[in-house]
Amino acid sequence: MDTQVETETPIVLGIVGAGLMGRGIAQIAAQGGISVVMHDSRPGGAQEARDAIVATLETLAAKGKLTAESVTASAARLRVAESLADLASCAVVIEAIFEKLDVKRELFQQLEAVVGADCILATNTSSLSITAIAASCAHPGRVAGFHFFSPVPLMKIVEVITGPLTGEGIADALTALARRMGHTPVRASDTPGFIVNHAGRGYLTESLRVLGETIAPYPEIDRILRLGAGFRMGPFELLDLTGLDVSQPVMESIYEQYYQEPRFRPSPIARQRQTAGLFGRKSQRGFYRYEGGKKQEIAPPPVPSRRDVPVWLRPSETEAFPAVVELLRKIGATIDTGERPGTSSLCLLLPIGGDVSTAAVASGLDPARCVGLDPLFLNGCRTLMTCPLTAPDYRDAAHALLSADDVPVAVIRDSPGFVSQRVVATIVNIGCDIAQQNIATPEDIDRAVTLGLGYPQGPLAMGDRLGGATILRILDGLFDFYRDPRYRPSPWLKRRALLKVSLLTHE
Repeated sequence: MDTQVETETPIVLGIVGAGLMGRGIAQIAAQGGISVVMHDSRPGGAQEARDAIVATLETLAAKGKLTAESVTASAARLRVAESLADLASCAVVIEAIFEKLDVKRELFQQLEAVVGADCILATNTSSLSITAIAASCAHPGRVAGFHFFSPVPLMKIVEVITGPLTGEGIADALTALARRMGHTPVRASDTPGFIVNHAGRGYLTESLRVLGETIAPYPEIDRILRLGAGFRMGPFELLDLTGLDVSQPVMESIYEQYYQEPRFRPSPIARQRQTAGLFGRKSQRGFYRYEGGKKQEIAPPPVPSRRDVPVWLRPSETEAFPAVVELLRKIGATIDTGERPGTSSLCLLLPIGGDVSTAAVASGLDPARCVGLDPLFLNGCRTLMTCPLTAPDYRDAAHALLSADDVPVAVIRDSPGFVSQRVVATIVNIGCDIAQQNIATPEDIDRAVTLGLGYPQGPLAMGDRLGGATILRILDGLFDFYRDPRYRPSPWLKRRALLKVSLLTHE
């Protein structure tokens, strides 16, 4: 199918739906030099949206971020369509109405009756099947997904989604259009959640599972993942920001659309809190309380008084994790160098994908003196782990010692993989399986996740940083402990871990 969209060719872009998303798309298109025609089913809605966009541009100009000339030029490119018939000259029409499949299908059928034969029909849906929308059209080859993120002017990412009915050249045309708008396009095949919402399952669902097992309270989980693993927001801060009334249905939808894939299993905790109306910021109560829109902080537990005890590491772990040995020396620990621990030594265990109980029994150690330290995440926030028999004195001694250089320390209950290990491994595994299914290229997976979710790295780059073999070891440890197929490793990960090559490597 020939398309009218080329990088330098003047085009007219139609937008149906003048809500928050439609306005954002119209704004960046107009700023990108594209003529825009906006339509909304609500009388006066399109004109109201145009006025709001112009007001936004004028505000940006007043702050010195735009010139008065550019505002005038962008405003001149924005027109209002009184009816769908006014979209007849458009080369592309983007639908940005509410998420109801039957309503979208009906709209696309109406659009086909007025637009030209070469007009591309794109949907901004975040969760519905592109194929299901296209299948209702007389010419399904012109239909594709063009998924922006809110707020559109700030979120510089757009997913270009093709289904089995999408014709050749459509994705290329939309990719070029996205770049004209100043956004970064990533390509995906039609699948539940596309790239970003699909890849984002691991962070929230695994954190909710950690909470559900009472491994740590939610403020500590947030602190560990934000300060220690480098995420912009903790998972429960993020759920409060987006709102459980939005996040929980998405988690449930993707789980069901994947025929109850265990990797995406939602948590009953989130459903219960949604039912209670604890949505987050918008309801002033979520996981946290909010006053005037400001989160009420929850102070971490106090650091115990320091009590110096010798610290013993298993000889194999001393060799495997020299950074831990260097840290202990830096903070002034007395290191017990014996083959077996002295009678009063703190046994500091460094499990990967394991827990303190299992490691203590396997090594024939006194569990009362055993405390685990996550050796993979030592900066920003350190995580200590106790078993059910760890003596409070040894727990507190480890807490005080590892806090000696003022780096925050979180103390959690026994958990295979601590918190950061298991959450990051879950994220990496899902990213690997997106690549395995050929939903998107490895590069686009990482690009979409960093831009769309704000993660410190894309899932495959995270895996490369820790090492594919390490991620596989964590997942195998989780699977051995829980016997839950949720933790079965992706073939993409297993092969690359065995071959010791980058997870970003194409087959």
